[in-house]
Amino acid sequence: MNQQLMSDNASPEGRPARWRLYAGIGVAVVLALAAGAWLLGRGHAAATGKDGVVPPLITVIIPSRGEVTASVSLTGLISARNDMPIGNEGDAGRISEVLVEPGDHVRQGQVLAKLNPIAAQSNVDNMQASLEQERANSVMAKGEWERAQQGGSDLFSKEENERRRMSATTAEAKVKAAEAQVTDARNRLAHTIIRAPTDGIVLTRTAEVGQIAVPGSTVLFRLARDGQIEMRGQVAEQDVPHLKVGQEAQVRLDGVARSFNGTIWQIGAIIDSTTRQGTVRIALSASDQDLRPGAFARAEIQVGSSLGVILPQTAVLSDEQGNYVLIVGGDNKLERRGVTVAGARSEGLLVSDGLGGNERVVAVAGAFLRTGEVVSIAGHSDAGSLAQKAAMAGAKDSVSAQ
Repeated sequence: MNQQLMSDNASPEGRPARWRLYAGIGVAVVLALAAGAWLLGRGHAAATGKDGVVPPLITVIIPSRGEVTASVSLTGLISARNDMPIGNEGDAGRISEVLVEPGDHVRQGQVLAKLNPIAAQSNVDNMQASLEQERANSVMAKGEWERAQQGGSDLFSKEENERRRMSATTAEAKVKAAEAQVTDARNRLAHTIIRAPTDGIVLTRTAEVGQIAVPGSTVLFRLARDGQIEMRGQVAEQDVPHLKVGQEAQVRLDGVARSFNGTIWQIGAIIDSTTRQGTVRIALSASDQDLRPGAFARAEIQVGSSLGVILPQTAVLSDEQGNYVLIVGGDNKLERRGVTVAGARSEGLLVSDGLGGNERVVAVAGAFLRTGEVVSIAGHSDAGSLAQKAAMAGAKDSVSAQ
């Protein structure tokens, strides 16, 4: 019988079952040891009141309270203060010569372009000939009337005298009409020469040699009157009351390192109902070549000063109770502090109330922190000690668990 059992154990069919049994026992032992170690560590942590978690590492700022300069920012475009379109004022004609280019400084009366004068000159010649003819007729009619007056009533009848008088008067009127036609023809000839109506800078030129210039529809040149340049900007509705005519402004252009001095010379009378913005026009120096119409510009206008502190926008939070910041107390616990935001600046938000200027304010990621939570401050000596204490607590827990 013993031989029978030994042969069964040695058979190939019994070996896999035996190894599966051993493997199951080993897995159960490992799981039991792991569960025991976890329970032991959890019980020790509960008994000591330490979980070994490192407090959140945060960045704080300590803003100083004082006089903060208030300014209004706006964006807009550089443009000519008076943009004058110039076209053909006479008859339609073909351009024969263009004498200026964009950017040229011109004087009043300077020739900008010329039209072909052949048709206009021909018209002047015709009107001049008609005038000479009417003048000759007038001289003849006037002579006949004078002879009728010298002959008296015995030489000519009353009707003949009246006819000669009327002929002389009519001839004189025709001379005046012919003179007016000659003047008009000469004006039309003069309009074949397009001149600058005032001093200024040529902004654009669409005139080309051979082009037909039609009066009233074709703008040949655009001229900045007297070369005056300005910035036309849009400013938020709430900032418009702070602006006054005569205030100085600092204007900056993309790609130009330096700023340009300007002065507000006009503030729009209305607020756009769609954008809720008003228009501000800032006069700039006409002699600066970097101020080109069409360039994008930004302007800063100093409107006064107010008492408060400047905080980065990431430090100020908001909820249903209003604006607030998180303050790190003496025991490194977070406290909530309500604040009043007086406005926005290029460097951050102006807080006018709620801070004394010596608080440690959480700079970023305040939305992920909780009031009363213990934190460590980056770059502060407490941060290293807190982390070291947490690490030591974790090490003690590990040793106790062993």
